[in-house]
Amino acid sequence: MTPLLDASGRVLLLTGAAGGIGAPVAAMYREAGGTVAGLDLVAGPGVRACDVTSEAAVGEAVAEVLALHGRIDDVVHCAGIVGAGPLAEMALADWQRVMDANLTSAFLLARACAGPLAASRGRLVWLSSTNGRNGGSALSGAAYACAKAGLINLTRYLAREWAAAGVRVNCVAPGPVDTPMLDRLGPEGRPALARAMLTGELATAGDVARAVGFLLSENARAMTGVVLNPSGGMVLD
Repeated sequence: MTPLLDASGRVLLLTGAAGGIGAPVAAMYREAGGTVAGLDLVAGPGVRACDVTSEAAVGEAVAEVLALHGRIDDVVHCAGIVGAGPLAEMALADWQRVMDANLTSAFLLARACAGPLAASRGRLVWLSSTNGRNGGSALSGAAYACAKAGLINLTRYLAREWAAAGVRVNCVAPGPVDTPMLDRLGPEGRPALARAMLTGELATAGDVARAVGFLLSENARAMTGVVLNPSGGMVLD
């Protein structure tokens, strides 16, 4: 049986590498034999500091990865932030901050990595959300829902545009994931969300990492422009 992912000799550029989902993605890729170039707002072990909303910072980070490793085979974009509250109460600055962190950052990353991914006939995976498919709610805010919907259409757009270069572009759109991001909901938040899922339980960060690993693997060689739905039945395709 083909393993989930064989990343031997491959290099992954991973944003949000220190986050609740990014860290398991990094671990999964290393276990598969690959090299991870991690980016996050704050530097740490194996993670370079980078503000992915900054055009200059993204360009510098990509250039540094290429100088160090000579290639970029895979890109996974886990960086992002949530908002909150009804639209009528949202300040323009808050709208722009959430859109920049989730969607503009993806544009900057894709543009900077277009050449390296074409050279390696690589793979790109975005992290979207059920909020981008079902309209979201005031729990995470309008900007978050719109940004995550934008990532889904960016997936489809780039799948077409980059097909001739042999680059596969896909997306994972999980429901609520049991990570520290849910701490903001208080002690009753997790059980309430779990009850809203047909499976009766939240997805783990490992569940999402394995979905990413599948899309990066040869098991998904026939897939591009796809949105995986590890939502526990919160969204039915």
